[in-house]
Amino acid sequence: MQGVPEHFDHPLDRAQFRRPAHRAGIELYRAHIVRHAFEPHTHEAYGLGAIETGVERFRYRGSDHLAPQDSRVMMNPDVLHTGRAETDGGWRYRMAYLDADVVEAVTGQRGLWFRDAVEHDPARARRVTALLEALWRTTEPLAFDGLLLDLLDAFSDQSRAARPAGREAAPRFGRVIEYLRDHLARRLTLDELAAVADLSPFHFLRAFRTQYDATPQQMLMALRLFEAKRRLAEGIAPAQVAAEVGLSDQAHLTRAFAQRYGVTPARYQRQVRS
Repeated sequence: MQGVPEHFDHPLDRAQFRRPAHRAGIELYRAHIVRHAFEPHTHEAYGLGAIETGVERFRYRGSDHLAPQDSRVMMNPDVLHTGRAETDGGWRYRMAYLDADVVEAVTGQRGLWFRDAVEHDPARARRVTALLEALWRTTEPLAFDGLLLDLLDAFSDQSRAARPAGREAAPRFGRVIEYLRDHLARRLTLDELAAVADLSPFHFLRAFRTQYDATPQQMLMALRLFEAKRRLAEGIAPAQVAAEVGLSDQAHLTRAFAQRYGVTPARYQRQVRS
């Protein structure tokens, strides 16, 4: 990896993204994080990866999880999560973020849901690491797609064909999430969002936090930053992106983006467009 993102406090912290030119909806990621703590964020995609060294602590679906070396990590779409090191030396890991339509196309199954966030299984985790390394390095589209199928096969023991009951979003909250997406650049109010959900304001706030383990503002910021990431990948200038997603200025975008994704917007843009 070339250099260190300028926002990191520790010289060993680094993160890198890559997107394959021939296949939309896929983002590869590798990082070594020692001091940085990721704020709640979403990739709006399946996150599948493995821990190479160290231990990560992260919050996901209302619970804290520890992911030690040689663990597989599995995250379902649209779920806010955090991340920080649990060990002094930090943790080194690789992930693939796959849009739902990509997963459906590759597996032939709709609505896959991964049961566990973490599973410690050295053999399977090392297999995943090797596949992610091969995906990162290959320059052949045909080889990439074959490796992608192998990667999803490597998680097939953890997937099921339907999302389990219990924490799925109620329809009224689905309307709220869509409303947030449609109004990223606006200053929204609790009363406004509660009206979308047809609830009283603080009843809505309590129920939303219970459902998502996050406040509406945290969800809004996560959606803003995900949309910013998408627009940056299209080559839109960071200052314009900041304005379009409702952030005060480019400096605000830089701080918020780095807190969630571990790189500055400019560095991310160079990585995914190289």
